[in-house]
Amino acid sequence: MTKRILFAAAAALALPLPALAQHDAAALRDAALKDDVAWEITEGLTTEVGQRLAATEAEARARAWAVKKLTALGFQNVHIETYKMPVWVRGEEKAEVVGASAQKLTIAALGNSGSTGAKGIEAEVVYFPTLADLQAAPAGSLTGKIAFVSHAMTPTQDGSQYGYYGGVRRMGPALAAGKGAAAVLIRSIGTDHHRNPHTGVTNWPTGTKPIAAAALSVPDAEQLERLLKRGPVRLKLLVTPQFKGEAESGNVIADVPGTDPNAGIILIGGHLDSWDLGTGAIDDASGVGITTAAAKRIMDAGHPRRTIRVVWFGAEEVGGFGGEAYAKAHASERHVLAMESDFGADRVWKFEANLPDSAKPVADRVATALAPLGISRGRGVASGGTDVGPVLATGVGGIDLDQSGLRYFDYHHTPDDTLDKVDPEQLRQNVAAWTAMLAVAANAPEDIGPVQPSAGH
Repeated sequence: MTKRILFAAAAALALPLPALAQHDAAALRDAALKDDVAWEITEGLTTEVGQRLAATEAEARARAWAVKKLTALGFQNVHIETYKMPVWVRGEEKAEVVGASAQKLTIAALGNSGSTGAKGIEAEVVYFPTLADLQAAPAGSLTGKIAFVSHAMTPTQDGSQYGYYGGVRRMGPALAAGKGAAAVLIRSIGTDHHRNPHTGVTNWPTGTKPIAAAALSVPDAEQLERLLKRGPVRLKLLVTPQFKGEAESGNVIADVPGTDPNAGIILIGGHLDSWDLGTGAIDDASGVGITTAAAKRIMDAGHPRRTIRVVWFGAEEVGGFGGEAYAKAHASERHVLAMESDFGADRVWKFEANLPDSAKPVADRVATALAPLGISRGRGVASGGTDVGPVLATGVGGIDLDQSGLRYFDYHHTPDDTLDKVDPEQLRQNVAAWTAMLAVAANAPEDIGPVQPSAGH
């Protein structure tokens, strides 16, 4: 596809724009199946920076790396927008069964976990098969004890179990603390049977003092369940993270300027930060790689009608601080679409849209452009994700490109989130899907206005 043809499309001097945009989308899509930019970003970020815990020196290095990379790729207006946020860092993590069946267990502290103190604690374990069982426990019944909550998540293509089973991690520790627990352990929210615990953030309501909270690897959780069936279990637990006040995080922003300033901004991206156990390859170096590579392909082909803004969001893992900061800083700008890639690097299998009635033809053309990649149209409504959620909440439309989740929760938030888990061919299929979608949406002649609240937000 030549720049001359795209300029002609923008000026409406050639074929009607919808037909021409569809042709552009197909050509750009097919070329993207040989893309190397997404891999270069994913490999470079995970190798040269490594883990990128929010508001730490490593995340700051990642922002500097991102600015250098995005500038070298040719994006415009590349800059960092910083904000302050609370800092939590990991400490020592040890769990050991004491008594006749003495043995070590593998754990990882949850983000925002409290501390046992440097000497640790020793206490009896109280077992709850589900979060509902913990909720039903009487007030004060866990005083001085270690709560253990377990239930088994299984793999699904759409990753839909994460919402339900993730409640144990998000709410379980606070519930246990409210009933007097000295500490809490959960079965990792994951679908693997490797001896790798899955971390992830937990939340403490105002007035609740954080207690030590950690995830057992799935095999260790099952081991603890078997021990509890044989009789009472006592554990020694040492978990010593620290809250270190406030520090700086930030979003890295880059633009592909559009030719029509009234047509609005298409916001895309992923999150730059990662948990500190692995190198954040699938979560989410691949996501920033996919979206950036697609935007570069549109940029290299010519000037789109709408501005495409790529954001590498900071501090997503620990509470979505980057998405909230972006929405606040850019509230006066007209966004027409907001989308993110934050579900690994396996192939896109389905897409869903949330567009106003006036822009329904855009979704139809996206469907046509994506079909040759084996991507079908879902029956649901696009809902975005943590980073673009605050922008979507203002009535901005979205398109979800849904990746397969069958492997994702084997590695999610574990030491195994490393580059070798990224399949280069599936990564390219993602880039092709995003490129085709952007080629249609960025050049669509329809007005992509706000969606009605009832349409999904």
